[in-house]
Amino acid sequence: MSFVFAPPQQAVVPVQDETYSYFPIRRVFGIARNYAEPGAATKDTPFYFMKDCYTVVPVADGECARIPMPPQSQVLKHEIELVACLGKGGRNLTLEATYSKPSAELINLWNHQVEMSPRYTARAELISEHEPHRAVMLVMADRLNATVRRITDTMYHSADEFLEDLRVVQRSLAACGAVRAAYGPVQTIIWQVESFGFHMVEMEFRQHSVVHARALKDIHENGIHGDLQPMTREVIDTFRAIGSIQKRYGKKMAHRYIISFTKSAQHVADVFELAHLSFAHEEDVPELDVIPLFEQLEDLEGCVDVLDQMLTLPVVQKRLAQTNRRMEVMLGYSDSSKDAGPTTAMLALHSAQERIAKWAEKNDIDLVLMHGRGGAVGRGGGPANKAVLAQPKGSVNCFFKLTEQGEVIFARYGNRTLAQRHVESVAAATLLQSAPSVEKTNTETTQKFWDMAEKLNAASHERYLDLLNTEDFTPWFSTVTPLTEVGLLPIGSRPAKRGLGAKSLDDLRTIPWIFSWSQARINLAAWYGLGTACEQLGDLDQLKAAYQEWPFFRTFIDNIEMSIAKTDQRIAKMYLHLGDRDDLSEKVFTEMQLTRKWVLAIVGDEWPLQRRRVLGCAVRVRNPYVDALSIAQVRALREVRMNQDEMAEEKKAEYMSLILSTVTGVSAGLQNTG
Repeated sequence: MSFVFAPPQQAVVPVQDETYSYFPIRRVFGIARNYAEPGAATKDTPFYFMKDCYTVVPVADGECARIPMPPQSQVLKHEIELVACLGKGGRNLTLEATYSKPSAELINLWNHQVEMSPRYTARAELISEHEPHRAVMLVMADRLNATVRRITDTMYHSADEFLEDLRVVQRSLAACGAVRAAYGPVQTIIWQVESFGFHMVEMEFRQHSVVHARALKDIHENGIHGDLQPMTREVIDTFRAIGSIQKRYGKKMAHRYIISFTKSAQHVADVFELAHLSFAHEEDVPELDVIPLFEQLEDLEGCVDVLDQMLTLPVVQKRLAQTNRRMEVMLGYSDSSKDAGPTTAMLALHSAQERIAKWAEKNDIDLVLMHGRGGAVGRGGGPANKAVLAQPKGSVNCFFKLTEQGEVIFARYGNRTLAQRHVESVAAATLLQSAPSVEKTNTETTQKFWDMAEKLNAASHERYLDLLNTEDFTPWFSTVTPLTEVGLLPIGSRPAKRGLGAKSLDDLRTIPWIFSWSQARINLAAWYGLGTACEQLGDLDQLKAAYQEWPFFRTFIDNIEMSIAKTDQRIAKMYLHLGDRDDLSEKVFTEMQLTRKWVLAIVGDEWPLQRRRVLGCAVRVRNPYVDALSIAQVRALREVRMNQDEMAEEKKAEYMSLILSTVTGVSAGLQNTG
């Protein structure tokens, strides 16, 4: 390597008592603490300055250095300076008490620490004799270590206790003028404690309402210590585990309990009753926020009635008083979509959020809505920031909580830069959604286009039920999609089917329903019924106006367009030909073409995602590779379906391995499959 100008030699100083060890210097900071002038009573105030590191001339012990005289200088004076090189250890140095006077509050905290542990405080004084703020922090660090080791005498018994000590240090630093330290590193620690406490991640528990009802019946018949069913024992052990976690890590660690398929306030009362029955002593009962989960269409429609009933329960009123009337409600996106169709489900969810928000305002409830979304469009998937901005007035309330599932976890959070961008975009949308202008737009446009939405809802719902109610639909669905094979993958916490087999859609869980359609490159769960509904409405101008003005409808159509972009009509036909029902295949394929036509007309695109430069390009780049995997999968399925009885077990295993590999690949390529 050659240089136009020779670079200066690296400025270094030898390290004392270490042979051939040198400390590199990047910059030299100086502190001028001058002596008082003769006859003066005081000296100048210390000041800071900086020197070029290349002015340093290291001289080894026992040697002399020759410094050339500057050619234009007549007289050269020098002085001896004491220099301390600070590494990482210098980061935590604070100003002395002379220049950062501790507050009375901090001194009181220190005295409390002395009373608690003379050993901790003696060590802190030895390290930071004239630095009271740092000494207090050193004792706090020792107490944190004692918390990890469970040393009862000196440990912090809650994160709130630690947080209060931090605030004392912060207030004292700010009062003495050390603002940068107070609202820099100390504030960072405060944010971390507020976010994560001593538990890092909050645990949430979820159980079906029917399980609670059966457990209560079992306990009432046999007693809490009687011969109980294994499921009842599991429920009791769950509540006892929650109590143990709260005692050790704090109440924030585990206090949310979600009830699946909540249909009445009794289901909420059952949870509180079971929690009390699980403990002999009242003081051991954990504090719980019991969260109703409304999933099915009829549950979404009757959610406000259930919430009204909940307010009549004394245990709920007691908990509201403890939480300053903060209540969490969860909405499921999956089951309503499978049972009623995507259009009906999205409208029902939008209506439920609006009614719940009005109910919360009426009853002075600090509402938190939790959205049980999945990666697929049929499960509420799609860009989260747009979904937030499309929420009804009062449903966000500067707080948006959702579940992230499937391959979207890696896609959104696998890269640090992308994760930060995603979180920032959702946070910005959450704050912006509560702006009066956004709330006004969402409210007015919903009122303006709701009649149109009701017409779309009726037509799409009828079309969707017509497909599902066709004779022998479920066996045909299992044949034309890799449903059986998907059930073999360890991709979820629950089985793909309820019971031993899926003889009807009631036996089939939502995730494999959506996942299987996406694997077949049909994505039926995201769009079926919308094309027929638009055809019956027949008013393209009104649909375009709704798309331009109504944020909810725009988000809905954009998600369907994205889902259609990931379909492939040629590959879809190959999957549909696996079955022997031409009537069902015709229904699906006709609806696919019809929905594609109307969505493109509404959006104004010639092909899906034409105007979405980034997303559209990404989908088009990935599709050829996904197509190859899909073709390999459908051919392997055809061989297994046609020759299953004659095929040797070894050969069948080879095909099954190929199918499962392609399932994983297609899922990764399509990004949001289930």
